[in-house]
Amino acid sequence: MVFASLSFPPAPLPCIVDLACQDLPPRFHHHFHNATTDNYHIHGAYRISQMAPNATPQKTALIIGAGVGGVSTAARLAHAGFRVTVLEKNSFTGGRCSLLYADGHRFDQGPSLLLLPDLFRRTFAELGTSLQEEGVELVKCEPNYIVHFHDGEKFRLSSDLSVMKGEVERWEGKSGYERYLGFLGEAHRHYELSVREVLLRNFYGVVSMLRPEFLRHLIELHPFESIWTRASKYFWTERLRRVFTFGSMYMGMSPFDAPGTYSLLQYTELAEGIWYPVGGFHKVVEALVGVGERKGVEFRMSTPVRRILLDASGSKTEGVELESGEVLKADVVVNNSDLVYAYNNLLPQSESAKKAAYAEALEKRPGSCSSISFYWALDRKVPELEAHNIFLADEYRESFDSIFQKHLIPDEPSFYVNVPSRVDPTAAPEGKDTVVVLVPVGHLVDDERSRYENTSNGTATSNGHLKDASPSNQTGFTPTSTQNWPSMIALARKTILTTIATRTGVDLTPLISTELTNDPTTWRSRFNLDKGAILGLSHSFFNVLCFRPSTKARRAGPLDDLTRGLGPLGTVVQVVGDAFRGEGRFSLLALTPQYCK
Repeated sequence: MVFASLSFPPAPLPCIVDLACQDLPPRFHHHFHNATTDNYHIHGAYRISQMAPNATPQKTALIIGAGVGGVSTAARLAHAGFRVTVLEKNSFTGGRCSLLYADGHRFDQGPSLLLLPDLFRRTFAELGTSLQEEGVELVKCEPNYIVHFHDGEKFRLSSDLSVMKGEVERWEGKSGYERYLGFLGEAHRHYELSVREVLLRNFYGVVSMLRPEFLRHLIELHPFESIWTRASKYFWTERLRRVFTFGSMYMGMSPFDAPGTYSLLQYTELAEGIWYPVGGFHKVVEALVGVGERKGVEFRMSTPVRRILLDASGSKTEGVELESGEVLKADVVVNNSDLVYAYNNLLPQSESAKKAAYAEALEKRPGSCSSISFYWALDRKVPELEAHNIFLADEYRESFDSIFQKHLIPDEPSFYVNVPSRVDPTAAPEGKDTVVVLVPVGHLVDDERSRYENTSNGTATSNGHLKDASPSNQTGFTPTSTQNWPSMIALARKTILTTIATRTGVDLTPLISTELTNDPTTWRSRFNLDKGAILGLSHSFFNVLCFRPSTKARRAGPLDDLTRGLGPLGTVVQVVGDAFRGEGRFSLLALTPQYCK
């Protein structure tokens, strides 16, 4: 809910044809490989490379990281005429947008729903293809969510106005529907203005925010009021204020802190619906990889980068050095690894005190939340759960304070339950269900308060350990407690199973045949996420717009960052939009390299 996650062998830089002058080579075939990692399987795709003997010299680009932003940018750069190599530390592409497998069940490791399908269609159209041609089938999820309250009551969120009229009036009375339409109208304005004035633009400094047109619309975006405050102007009941604000967790933020602008997320869901790619979210990544390969992109998997190389002046990138010691040179370097990680690990810290101070300052910026994620293989179907389910804490505000102020897990968390097999039967064996549970928790803190043991990714062969995982007298944590992840995971598991049983009447405990988990320590170790924060830096006002780290690295040009902290449309949507926005600028860099001051 807050967000959801793929592999190639190393290969030398290929010599590729000029696609503008010659016919495309035959369509590459993908062979799928199950790479065993920490007792479970991660889905990846091996590539068959083809060499063209008479290739025209091209500008070259290196992309660090084969997440969604990396593979999308690779395809766009190759489409623009670059010779592109993608370097990925893991044996699979997609990053957090990859798949896990266990006992015939398929799990989306990260993103589990797709918003703004037209943006994805536009991206593929710009690459000369379409989702359909690439084998991506989108199915609409109806309802969007079932929201479960503490007393067993439910709210059905839908993009069907007739459904929403009945649901809203049930709680807010006859005037409630008109107020709902008012909320939807405001959220629509937030959406339209954000796409036009923010998503498809770069802000390089305060001056770039002083455009008269932007300033005129800034107040309409309500950036200085929380989404909770804005929702409270339209909804009179506490319950519906919660229903229309929990989406701030997409941004890894509390609804009491998230700018009112972010109601645009509710608009995208309520107006356009929620979609799911048949076969898992990685189908989108797989399609982008396929497009890139046909355009000559080379993917080198299990190839971690040690550092980004700068010239003697320290102001221009020359390439990268791999952990193996191999040096690769390129005209352009694009970073798709975590922003804070890159500044503190991939870029030299000795160039100047000013540059080192910036890297340190990034570490001190507030981060988004992390998550404990459970992946459960059930031995039968559970019709009591829809594809997307939200369980809201009774102590709503206190639960967010525990996450974002204490960096812990609440005594009673709000959490998200995804059952992909409800809309895509291929996600589970016949007669069974696949369940993913995402519990927002605080990100990792300093060593004095955290235990960083690798506590997860085990595979349970039976459910016996689940019953005894948390002592009956297990309590929550106080602000002075340490981040003891084994205890916090056990607490989360027990609380979730109890909550689901109480509110739906079904006890999942005896139905779980296999369990896989992720927690902040594994998000950090597997994907180099600073503090294990699954959405990077916080998306508060002073971390977006001109305050957001630029796509252009402050240290060296041409070095571009795709992961400077995601904007108001979240993870996958945002990086696809970023790649779309960056195409022209990448072409400019290839012709006239820019240098940092």
